[in-house]
Amino acid sequence: MRVVTLTVPTEAAELAADRLWSAGAQAVEEREADDDRVELRTSLGNDDRVAARRLGAMPVGWTVAFVEVDERPAETWREFARPIVVSERLVIRPAWQDGGGADGALDVAIEPGGSFGLGDHPTTRATAAVLDDLVRPGHSVLDVGCGSGVLAVIAGLRGAERVVAIDIAEPARAATVDNARRNGVADRVEASTTALGEVDGTFDLVAANILAPTLVAMAPDLRRVTAAGGRLVISGVLTDGYDHVLTALAPMQVVARRDVDGWSAVTLAHPAGERG
Repeated sequence: MRVVTLTVPTEAAELAADRLWSAGAQAVEEREADDDRVELRTSLGNDDRVAARRLGAMPVGWTVAFVEVDERPAETWREFARPIVVSERLVIRPAWQDGGGADGALDVAIEPGGSFGLGDHPTTRATAAVLDDLVRPGHSVLDVGCGSGVLAVIAGLRGAERVVAIDIAEPARAATVDNARRNGVADRVEASTTALGEVDGTFDLVAANILAPTLVAMAPDLRRVTAAGGRLVISGVLTDGYDHVLTALAPMQVVARRDVDGWSAVTLAHPAGERG
């Protein structure tokens, strides 16, 4: 099993852990290192190139490495996983646990498999809550960086007619297909490793739960695939530090924001009469 080790100054440990969570970590282990530094360890799948792209460029003083470890101890996180109560309307549950969320709540069963994330990171919880509110029967939805497919599955369960889920990692595509089948929406969810730049057409809702540098790089295509009158939901951004992302997405305008534990899901729309 491939493990990412991220070594940073002790005062940067929380920020580094957030970087790992946002990149798709399911659990993060912290160890003391030499010279007032800490080492954070996690798994981001078996493809080092994909993991590196998810992490983005490292700040000065941070070092990242990829190592092979025994897989068995790394799977113990499953014993401690618990259902994630996103809202009174929505619960995300580990697929290996029995159902039975809050009365009347949508119960979504997710198996991360070899992909990235159960749905417990603040960015995923925030985006999930926004999609749960916005998706309407008949909508078309694009999930950019779908990971385990939790957002695509929620969209399908809320009645989206067509959900396109894309991710650069094959394990993410496979996990999304599996979770769509598990939740009874395989007929509505199309998962692939297609690059965003190769996606044709426009969508009523576009969700991009990915890190800020990637959002900036993808901004022209994110604008292009969002329909006139549609909504773009970006996440993976810190609540007090995403102005540069909004600048890249201009002239799209912010219409709503949902904050969870220092992270934000920001909803944008094209100005009236404009798109692209």
